[in-house]
Amino acid sequence: MALARIRVALPRKVASDGDSDGAGRVRIAMKYAAGCSAGLFLPAAILCADSSTPASSVALRHLLESSVRNSACGIGVSKTYARINGEGMRSIGQKALSKLPEVTLGFWIIKILATTLGETGGDAVTMSMNFGYWIGSAIFAAVFALAVTAQLRAKRFHPFLFWTVIVATTTFGTTLADLFDRSLGIGYAGGATTLFILLISTLAVWHRSLGSISVDRMTTRKAEIFYWVAVMFSQTLGTALGDWMADTTGLGYEGGAIVFAIGLGIVAAAYFYTRVSRTVLFWTAFILTRPLGATVGDLLDKPHAHGGLALSRYTASAVIAAFIITCIMLVPQRAERQKAA
Repeated sequence: MALARIRVALPRKVASDGDSDGAGRVRIAMKYAAGCSAGLFLPAAILCADSSTPASSVALRHLLESSVRNSACGIGVSKTYARINGEGMRSIGQKALSKLPEVTLGFWIIKILATTLGETGGDAVTMSMNFGYWIGSAIFAAVFALAVTAQLRAKRFHPFLFWTVIVATTTFGTTLADLFDRSLGIGYAGGATTLFILLISTLAVWHRSLGSISVDRMTTRKAEIFYWVAVMFSQTLGTALGDWMADTTGLGYEGGAIVFAIGLGIVAAAYFYTRVSRTVLFWTAFILTRPLGATVGDLLDKPHAHGGLALSRYTASAVIAAFIITCIMLVPQRAERQKAA
């Protein structure tokens, strides 16, 4: 029984027609295991790309097969797999897709609606149903855990599943923020400060562990977990900021909504007219959309004496939920394309 081992190294530049970025560094390692008594061998070949390589998959496959055929054994390749950026086995040259949607105008519209539903839905459970902040937080924590588990186990982007998790973070964020601000007795300033520290700490650990907190580099399960923890803390922080702005500054819910809408306008202007980090702008906008939705939700369901429209929380939640479902069905959504780390 014979055993042979061959290593083939490709140059850093791999030229091919249609190569979008010039290439990537590729290492090919092939192990040959003993086969039948006739002296034939069955190879198992693994192609490991150190960075994303849009070079022609056909050219690479032919090179691999050619290397094998030219060996003394005259064998054929049984299986070829590609591991791109260390993120699991993928077909050679295949562009990886995220399980998150592309960040478009439609994304932000649905995001604001989801945050508004989180406010009215959270208040419906804790106030209208009289469960209180502790029980309400426990209920929505369980819903969030179930939803995010399904999202993590999913193999591709599912719009309804993704937005279900987002709504779960907004409802949990609503009750958790109220728990911090009111039940724990640390007030709006204390609650917002605590949540801000938790969010920044999550982003810092995420960046230190993986080198990026960009949503277009969601290539591992670990990155996904960091993402959803950051989303949960940002939603909770946004709720605390919205309540703080509306209740303690004298602006009320309408004034608070206007302030946060202006803030989002500034972020949008920075996106189009400056070179500020897109990752920083994304997370800033993600945080600001939450208090905007929270203040709009409070405007809808709070009593007239508190500056609200006194609408039924159940009715408001049902209408917003129906609107979100309609938007998900009508607004085109595609999975975010991953970029090389």
